[in-house]
Amino acid sequence: MLHALIMAGGGGTRFWPRSRQSKPKQFLTLVGDRTLLQQALERIEAVVPPSSTWIITGASYCAETARQLPTLPAERIVGEPCGRDTAACIGLGAALMLRDDPEAIMLVMPADHVIEPAQEFRRAVQVAQQMAEDHPDALVTFGVRPTFAATGYGYIERGAELAQRQGVPVHRVASFREKPHIELAEQYIASGKHFWNSGIFVWRAATILRHLQAGQPALADAVQRIAGAWGTAGQDDILTAEYSRLDRISIDYAVMEKAADVLMVQAPFQWDDVGSWLALERRQPQDAHDNTVLANHLGIDTHHCVIAADPDKLVATLGVSDLIIIQNGDAILIAHRNEEANIKKIVEELKVRAQEKYL
Repeated sequence: MLHALIMAGGGGTRFWPRSRQSKPKQFLTLVGDRTLLQQALERIEAVVPPSSTWIITGASYCAETARQLPTLPAERIVGEPCGRDTAACIGLGAALMLRDDPEAIMLVMPADHVIEPAQEFRRAVQVAQQMAEDHPDALVTFGVRPTFAATGYGYIERGAELAQRQGVPVHRVASFREKPHIELAEQYIASGKHFWNSGIFVWRAATILRHLQAGQPALADAVQRIAGAWGTAGQDDILTAEYSRLDRISIDYAVMEKAADVLMVQAPFQWDDVGSWLALERRQPQDAHDNTVLANHLGIDTHHCVIAADPDKLVATLGVSDLIIIQNGDAILIAHRNEEANIKKIVEELKVRAQEKYL
């Protein structure tokens, strides 16, 4: 049976000041009229019922998660006592699923991506599920054909084609490539065999735990101890004690880049991780001067800017270009667009200066 894990623990610091500790990116409405978290659950409800879906988020976000997802059983929302990256999150999700279903097949997806159309995503998930059933030792990922030379994404090098299912190609993975410099990213685009690494996976829960046991045995043992105590009076104490001792490591480093049997479903859907304010240019129309505006804006001689603000605020600009201008509540960000990847440095500096009210 197919189960789902939605990872919703990230801080979304590159979306500061709209994304704050009290309400990180997954809880925001950036595209459409639903939050990214709500869209994530709605995207899969036709193939995985809420009763078989787990959300792992920060402990302080459990109440907001439950509020936004009223159809999800409360016991399916797990609060991490501290962030330990994706390997711990996925390992815990797999261990919890195996308590209910020893044959569980596991869909893993982040909560803060934009994926369209939803029916094409579901078709790809069904293909990936078939591959996990037919190849029980395989790890299945989704590769997205790149549309521009992105330096902020990881890449998957496509190997030999293994199958075609429902019109969707499935390939073996030749290699994973880290975030490249622009010249290398352009070479990847030209090659036609490199795909963006979406960070979405399907595999047997037992298979991913076996890989974690081989590469990260302390982590694998810990999540199984947590799962063993789940539903008991000591559940929260054991979760806190075990989780805090885990290494912080991504599933890519812990497992994917070392595994021998990795398959790539060639995504038939459009995908965007909406990683920073410049992503709005891909999701929203531009005005006659190439500005992306989500605000009450008065612009004179203003070009190629991204501008967002609360609806009751006026943003007036004169003689500027290539800026990111974001007003949210009590904070205003003004940055050159070339610095968008470094906006998280502002968040780090606010922590150093003990300016918690702006976090």
